[in-house]
Amino acid sequence: MAERTAKWPWAVLVVAVLAVWGYERGGADPAPPAGAAPSPAATAAPSVPAPSSSSPRTAADYDPPRFAAEVRKYAAEAGVDPQLVMAILYNESYKPHGPDVERAWQKMKPDASFGVANMHRAAYEECSKGRPFADRPWEDLPDDPALAVRAASWHLHDLGAQLPAKWAGPYNRNELMALGYNTGAGNMLAFARGANPGPEARSYLDRLHDNWEKSAKALGS
Repeated sequence: MAERTAKWPWAVLVVAVLAVWGYERGGADPAPPAGAAPSPAATAAPSVPAPSSSSPRTAADYDPPRFAAEVRKYAAEAGVDPQLVMAILYNESYKPHGPDVERAWQKMKPDASFGVANMHRAAYEECSKGRPFADRPWEDLPDDPALAVRAASWHLHDLGAQLPAKWAGPYNRNELMALGYNTGAGNMLAFARGANPGPEARSYLDRLHDNWEKSAKALGS
C-alpha cells in the first residue's frame, strides 16, 4: 500500500500534463503524421510570437512556418543556413509546445528540453555566452519562441565552428550540424571522421531530409 501511495502523485502529474496538452491544443484536430507537409494556411501564416497567456492556444500556434521571419533574421545573425534552422524546428515539432505543458513535463523530467527548438539547459547556457541574449535565462524559452529560434541558430553556428575544414564522412555540413544538434558535438565530430550514426541519429537525419523541401517553402524560397 505504501508503494502505491508513493506512486500516486506521479499518476496525478501525468494526468495534469495530458490535461494541459489538451487545453493548449484548444480542441484542434489531431496533429498530422510526422513529416506531413503543412497545410497551405499554416504555411502562409504570418510570423507571430506565441499567443499571450490570456489567449487560447492551439498546436497551430507553434507550427514552424509561423516563425519564418525569426528564422530568417536569426539565421542571418548567426551566419547559418535558414533552411537548416527551419528544418530543425520541423524535426523538433514532434513534441507539444507551450509554456504550461512544457513546464508540467519538466516537473516529471527535470532534464527535459525547452522551447520550440527543444534546447537543453547546458546547450542554451553555452551558446548564450557573449551573445546578445546572454542576460536571458533558459527558463524563458517556452514563453518566447523568438528567443528559442535565436538560441538554436547560434547553437548551430557553434557546432559548425567546430567542424574541420575537410572531413572523411559522407555527410555535408548541414547534415553534420543537424546530427550535432541531436547528438552533441562529440558525436558530430565522430560522424565527420566516418563513424556511422546509430538508429536514433539516423532517424533524425532522415526526418531532416523529409523536412528539407517544406522548410524552403516555409521560408518562401
